[in-house]
Amino acid sequence: MAARWRSRSRSLLLPICTIVAILIHGAHSFYLPGVAPQDFTNGAELMVKVNKLTSIKTQLPYSYYTLPFCSPSKIVDSAENLGEVLRGDRIENSPYVFRMGDAKMCSILCRQTLDAKTAKAFKEKIDDEYRVNMILDNLPLVVPIQRLDQESPPVYQLGYHVGLKGQYSGSKEEKYFIHNHLSFTVKYHKDTQSDSARIVGFEVKPFSVRHAYDGKWNDEKTRLTTCDPHTRHTVVNSNTPQEVEDKAEIIFTYDVEFQESDVKWASRWDAYLLMTDDQIHWFSIVNSLMIVLFLSGMVAMIMLRTLYRDISKYNELETQEEAQEETGWKLVHGDVFRPPSNSDLLCVYVGTGVQFLE
Repeated sequence: MAARWRSRSRSLLLPICTIVAILIHGAHSFYLPGVAPQDFTNGAELMVKVNKLTSIKTQLPYSYYTLPFCSPSKIVDSAENLGEVLRGDRIENSPYVFRMGDAKMCSILCRQTLDAKTAKAFKEKIDDEYRVNMILDNLPLVVPIQRLDQESPPVYQLGYHVGLKGQYSGSKEEKYFIHNHLSFTVKYHKDTQSDSARIVGFEVKPFSVRHAYDGKWNDEKTRLTTCDPHTRHTVVNSNTPQEVEDKAEIIFTYDVEFQESDVKWASRWDAYLLMTDDQIHWFSIVNSLMIVLFLSGMVAMIMLRTLYRDISKYNELETQEEAQEETGWKLVHGDVFRPPSNSDLLCVYVGTGVQFLE
């Protein structure tokens, strides 16, 4: 019995000591990612990262680069903190280039020519209402949606849709359109005592635009006619949307605007409380209920069969004249009600905590 108590005390003390040591050492050696604020000076590079594609319709996430979006020369997985791991995030680098305070207009990201396979992949994701998620300074990307009451603050949608389905005017055939132009807005709070600033907002307005250009395509010198930073011609609507089809040429572009905000860094997550994703995930709820009912039924069947077999055996033994040794679950009472040897001395030892000295 004493040996058993010693083993239990050691098994309890080791995890407790380990946790205390980690907390004491960790208070001076590291911090949780995303908890400490990060200051950016004017012109500092901002790392824009892409996250998984999510859908409230299918609940099945996909990696961002499963679709033929523009990609950097080398795709690198970012180190994830505990919360991101528990959410199943897949964070990777992106080809977007942001610099603090450096506004951009109609920057060309890349050009893609779809084939039948990639066009089908885009259409499937648009059908399932998938959204693209991005991260800037550990802050997720949101789409502001203005309410009917113009004086009320806007609500936010987490991530922007890959595309949409619609019809041309005068046509009954439904087409698929992709959001290939992104208008980013980075909100920052400037420190009054220094020239640094902190990111407090990351918003986007997606557009579908069928870009056009003169002459042949040149990655460095091509100038678009649908939007041009030299003539201050920006994208403000999707009157000429980019259709998703085989052999379609898609040009991905983006704008970057920086806005100073009165929101402090400690309150930058308050805007995420105003989310429009209030749909009830019936698929997940029904799936969880079915699993619980199935497992409960299996456990109940096993217990009923075991108890029924034991009870039938004991009923047969009662009809016999000669006594037989008890078996099965009735043997438990022998272990529960059997007093240990030197019980008084054991109570004294346990009450004084002698077992922790071993």
